[in-house]
Amino acid sequence: MNDPRDPRRPEARAVEASPEEIMRAGMTADQAAAERGVFLMRVYGHLLAAIAAFVGIEAWLFRTGYAESITRTLLGVNWMLVLGGFMVAGWLARGLAARAGGLATQYAGLALYVVAQAVIFTPLLVIADYQVGGGVIASAAVLTLLAFAGLTLIVFQTRKDFSFLGGILRWAGILALIAIGGGVFFGWNLGMWFSVAMIAVAGGAILYDTSNIVRYWPNDRYVGASLELFASVALMFWYILRLFMSRR
Repeated sequence: MNDPRDPRRPEARAVEASPEEIMRAGMTADQAAAERGVFLMRVYGHLLAAIAAFVGIEAWLFRTGYAESITRTLLGVNWMLVLGGFMVAGWLARGLAARAGGLATQYAGLALYVVAQAVIFTPLLVIADYQVGGGVIASAAVLTLLAFAGLTLIVFQTRKDFSFLGGILRWAGILALIAIGGGVFFGWNLGMWFSVAMIAVAGGAILYDTSNIVRYWPNDRYVGASLELFASVALMFWYILRLFMSRR
């Protein structure tokens, strides 16, 4: 059942108010813009903190040797199941981000999701580091950040509403899970073109998330909004790294 607090529901969206409505609410247009600016700064500040925490956890796992143990455990199951788990974790994160009301719940969700992603990413990073070379990780990270910055700039510069991408992204996610299921049960080879398609999906998710955050998310939901963006950035990084690895 849909949560009425979900900011993506049409009736819950914070539509743009007219100057007269803002004045009646006791807030000037400048004050409203300033509050929105603070909200966006908090969103991107928490996103940077989440990325830094993710990097820190991975560095600690590699330094202590736990990365190899986690890799052996996760690679003991079908790798397609790990891919499926990665996508499901992203969906759960979005659901949590949309429904978490209090700040404590939002922070708990963000922390748990960052830790979960760090664990899921570990086998991929270990393989990239030991079999392909650690440079590929840095290259994928730089390209991911550049792509994220470019897509974010598109939203802020064009001021276009990309919420129409929501239905497309949901269908793309379902098709991706079907393809991953085919890899698990029928041995389908999800090679380079699957990674390219998923990078495109991640790019669409960044446009969709950024547009919704700028236009519709309430000012007190900045932690949940940063979780939403982190999930999309992680998705893009995962498949850019897989693409680079497949070309080596």
